Amino acid sequence: MPFIILILSALGGALWFWARNNPRDAINAAQDAVTTIKNAPRRLAFRRQTNEHPVEGIDDSRIAIGVMAQAFIELDDLPTKDQREHLNAMLKSKLYCSSDEAQEILVLSRWLIDQCKGPAQAIPRVARRLYKLEGDKSWTVLQEVLAELVEGELSSKQIGAIDDIRLALRK
Repeated sequence: MPFIILILSALGGALWFWARNNPRDAINAAQDAVTTIKNAPRRLAFRRQTNEHPVEGIDDSRIAIGVMAQAFIELDDLPTKDQREHLNAMLKSKLYCSSDEAQEILVLSRWLIDQCKGPAQAIPRVARRLYKLEGDKSWTVLQEVLAELVEGELSSKQIGAIDDIRLALRK
């Protein structure tokens, strides 16, 4: 424990020293991070409306598929770095988006899952939104994405999630 405190103190001291010697750079770095987070939903055709759940603001099926894929790997436990990298690469290849778009989809997905109070509640809600957007046209792409995310056998939560998706997409 003292070793961890020492490391955190050293990192905090280095950060404080850097911010103290380069205040403009520190302020610009913080502003850039905030601007990136604020603008990600705008660039991805996400619109927030008052008196509506944020999931209802999804206008692009790629975002809905990204949210469901992110929630699917989070059902049992938080995803590992390898799982997140695999999901990012898969979004780029299956949804035909750039690296920046895939990263923004994942950031927005994480936020939408939090707004739904967890991955178990996010999957059926987003699946219903996807059905409103495209009907059952996205089922094959979603099925391909989820199949590649599975490592080994499906857990009971993941089986339940697939049942929820099928029910929402009327499959």
